[in-house]
Amino acid sequence: MPRTKDGEPNPQSAIDFSMMEDAVGYRLRRAQLAVFQQFNEAFAAKDLRPTDFAVLLLLSCNQGLKQSEVAEALGIQRANFVAIVDGLEEKGLVERRKSETDRRVQALYTTRTGAEYLNELMPIWAEHEERLIARLGGTGERDQLIHLLKRLCD
Repeated sequence: MPRTKDGEPNPQSAIDFSMMEDAVGYRLRRAQLAVFQQFNEAFAAKDLRPTDFAVLLLLSCNQGLKQSEVAEALGIQRANFVAIVDGLEEKGLVERRKSETDRRVQALYTTRTGAEYLNELMPIWAEHEERLIARLGGTGERDQLIHLLKRLCD
């Protein structure tokens, strides 16, 4: 029979997670799903996915990056990234331009519409982040979590 965190039998659950409860990978994935779900709820009225927001946010401070640089920075496969940029371009939020140094390369820029849209999104994102920080217990805990997560990917 499945057990609670305290080791007590839990008749309400038909799934035994005891072997996974303390698995780092499992907990990371569950946390990612929860954060993305909350993001989707916060941004539902804006019809925006986390990946689209990440691209806009990254480009806002890094105009003219190559598509491949943005994809790599965000950990997105190049083939999937093309579709993401296509969607943002169709909405008028980003534009591709030929690189000034290498005409074979496409550079990415946010449009004026994209910059204005991102400005509308920032308060929503700030509230979303504040809710996450509160659930963690404050900025100290957030900083500790980020430090630990960086250890896993650096």
